[in-house]
Amino acid sequence: MTSFPVQIEFLKQHSSYAQRWLHSRPEWVEWLRLQGARKVDVAGIRDLLTPCQDALASPDQDEAQFMADLRLARQRLMLWIAFRDLNGMASLGEVTHALSHFAEEVVALSIAYIREDLKRRFGLPWSTVTGSEMPLMVVGMGKLGGLELNLSSDIDLIFLYEHEGDTQGGPKSLSYHEWFTRMGKRLIKLLAEHDANGFVFRVDMRLRPNGDSGPLVCSLDMLEEYLLVQGREWERYAWIKGRLIAPLPESPDFAHCERELDQLIRPFVYRRHLDYGVIASIRELHAQIQHEAEKRSSNHHGRSRDIKLGRGGIREIEFLAQMFQLMRGGTDPRFRIRPTLEVLDLVKQKEILPASEVEDLKAAYIYLRRLEHRIQVWEDQQTHYLPEDEGARTRLAASMVDPNQTQDRNAFMSELDKHQAAVAQYFEKAFVLDDAARLDNTSLPAGWEPNGMLFPESATRWLSWTDSSKQRQLPEKSRIIFNNLIRKAADSLQADQPTGISADQTLLRFFDLLEAVARRSAYLSILSEYPQALSNVLALLKASQWGAEYLTRHPHLLDYLLNSRTEKALIEQPEQYWQEVKATLEMRLNDVMADGDGSEQAMDILRITHHTETFITLLADLGIGVDRELSVEKVSDHLSALADLILQTTFERVWPSVAKKFGLPIDATAPFAVISYGKLGGKELGYASDLDLVFLYQAEETDFAAQEIYALLAKRMINWLTAYTSTGSLFEIDTRLRPNGSAGFLVTNADAFKKYQLREGDNAAWVWEHQALTRARFSAGSKVLGAFFDDVRFEVLSQKRDVDQLRHEILEMRRKVHAGHPNPTPDFDLKHDAGGMVDIEFIVQFLVLAFSNTYPQLIGNLGNIALLRIAGEAGLIQASMAQNVGDAYRLLRARQHRLRLDGAEKTRVDLECEPQLVKAREVVLALWQEIFLAPSNA
Repeated sequence: MTSFPVQIEFLKQHSSYAQRWLHSRPEWVEWLRLQGARKVDVAGIRDLLTPCQDALASPDQDEAQFMADLRLARQRLMLWIAFRDLNGMASLGEVTHALSHFAEEVVALSIAYIREDLKRRFGLPWSTVTGSEMPLMVVGMGKLGGLELNLSSDIDLIFLYEHEGDTQGGPKSLSYHEWFTRMGKRLIKLLAEHDANGFVFRVDMRLRPNGDSGPLVCSLDMLEEYLLVQGREWERYAWIKGRLIAPLPESPDFAHCERELDQLIRPFVYRRHLDYGVIASIRELHAQIQHEAEKRSSNHHGRSRDIKLGRGGIREIEFLAQMFQLMRGGTDPRFRIRPTLEVLDLVKQKEILPASEVEDLKAAYIYLRRLEHRIQVWEDQQTHYLPEDEGARTRLAASMVDPNQTQDRNAFMSELDKHQAAVAQYFEKAFVLDDAARLDNTSLPAGWEPNGMLFPESATRWLSWTDSSKQRQLPEKSRIIFNNLIRKAADSLQADQPTGISADQTLLRFFDLLEAVARRSAYLSILSEYPQALSNVLALLKASQWGAEYLTRHPHLLDYLLNSRTEKALIEQPEQYWQEVKATLEMRLNDVMADGDGSEQAMDILRITHHTETFITLLADLGIGVDRELSVEKVSDHLSALADLILQTTFERVWPSVAKKFGLPIDATAPFAVISYGKLGGKELGYASDLDLVFLYQAEETDFAAQEIYALLAKRMINWLTAYTSTGSLFEIDTRLRPNGSAGFLVTNADAFKKYQLREGDNAAWVWEHQALTRARFSAGSKVLGAFFDDVRFEVLSQKRDVDQLRHEILEMRRKVHAGHPNPTPDFDLKHDAGGMVDIEFIVQFLVLAFSNTYPQLIGNLGNIALLRIAGEAGLIQASMAQNVGDAYRLLRARQHRLRLDGAEKTRVDLECEPQLVKAREVVLALWQEIFLAPSNA
């Protein structure tokens, strides 16, 4: 370990500022010997400020002494930090956090000091909202807000107060505005004025509403009006870092002030949708800043390389992080954080950028910030220019390693170049600075139109569009992007004509999509900024009419066409994937429901989550962004898991309001279960399937109050699931499979359900209800009640039955279903015709009900194919027949699925050109005849 004398010498060698102070205050050397090995923390900072804290208790104020004590504390802190930083004992986080916490402490102490004088002369401002003294709210912006202050930072501040009024309790009264203005002016003086001991912080107030021309302090009402009426795009970026630093977090006023401020700032900074418009805006702002930096550099010798604002500098990393925050913070609360390194960690965790790129950016950020500190600590100057003098660069090279290490100037410059080149490369890629990669956003040549031979209908549509009022009402920039996107799509389709669907049809679908999003510039931005997104959109439009319509209804899903990492995670690690979806959903719901009901916003979040996960499944289904298409079974597995997740979350979010209404404990799990039947019960859900649900509750059968409670819970859940909001709807719900169907109660007592299914009493289940039970399972609610249902289901299905009577009843029911779905065409209905999917489902249901008493392995809700295999292994049907009918079911489902994706309402096909389907139908008909001894459609 390096000795203290060597460490002190290293500090002096790399900081003439430290040399001066240690020369004028030699006793501080001994203080550093004792203090230097200790991490700089809040307790240590408060020790430095003890004289200032003591001054607050003094009846007589000595402002000059208070200012001197603040400044001497600052100089000692700077030496402490510089000593630890240069000698390799302090992380970047320790340095920036220490400086930021010191700023918070001196602001709080100064406010308390000034308050005593203003109180004595003018009384105090009083909040009508809290019924207590109204504090000055100080917002730290920029690096202070992000806990990222450097060794010679300004502090960017905004002064706010709650509302207007007049002070009370003093010999003279002032308006709140005047009282807080006086406080603000004196606060700036205490911090920024130079005396023999230097200054504490330079204070920059230019980020306040209207900048230098605006009032020094403003009320929350004034801030709100300013942001609504005049707030500019760059101010959104600035407010990302905005953090309330006074009152301090331990103050009783802090929570109220932070909540009031957050309610104003959050909707201004973060949009409720993915905001791709920020890419172009930040690109323009970056160009302006870089232009200004280059202009300053060219006018001053020795300023050729700015490590903050120049190419590959700190600001480019910060802009990258802020782009993802602005883009995603409205829909993902995790992005509403301030420190740049934490944002980059989240970008890595969410796989928005490759992990290697994020690690490069983090390494560059830490390196550049450490270099920035070494440049600044030399003279305690706020500079970001790399000196051109070779001697100074040699000194910097030595300061970037520990005292017991060496590094020459060339190695230092090489490492700096490597970091800045990586930053510049990733920045240019993220902001699409390569003009050739972006859409040409100049006006189309006069008279351009799609090729009428290849795109006859689209050419007509184009002429209608160019002459329409809708086109004329668009902003010019949006109109140019729209037109160029149509041309780009036409060129792409002409070069790579799709099979199975005409290029013209694909372009018409693209027209539909663009017209739906034309007024949302952020969506146009995705397609114009990212060629990969446009390519994937066209692939989707070619592959599926249903997918095209779904994307047109929910254009926020365009984001998921940018990369395929999400689909891969869904396919490769489904269990972990759904856990993360659940965690993200819970976090977003907590965010909107924290301050009250928030049920409307919660319903929107559920819908957006469902749309998103459905769309991600669709992309994997179509093979977009993945190596191989998902099988129809996997698609259904994912859609069923998603529906279960939505049901469970809805139950968890609705129950507290019901419990509160009836005075029940909110945190206890309700004895309530959602049982799914049909497609969801059998985990064969499609993209637009209804949900067949039955609601059970556990209580004494004579407890009619319980029925009222759980009926309300079920009704509210159904409302959450079916209501059409601004973001669309979730599911159609069918509850007719409950005991006694539509004539029965909406919710069923669990014990009564058991008696009904076991036919213990006058009111008994029909055979078709036991058929339905073969595909039923617990989906959401109380796991205890779910286990009760599983036991009832096992008991019902394992009953011994009269096989001939059962065969007769199921055959009759199949013929009723057949009569309800007549097919007047010569085509084969994959689902309802004899030899189709319903026949297979009835066969399996018969096998389960007839033989589970002897073969309990048939009771598991394993799906039709697995149950056929089990029946074959048990010798109930021929194993080869079980295999063939299982394969037929898989083929029929896959064909039905594709037809639905292509927008078909009825899934009927002409068998003349379908030898595979002819064979599949034949094996199904053969097994049906073998089991039921009569056709299903007689």
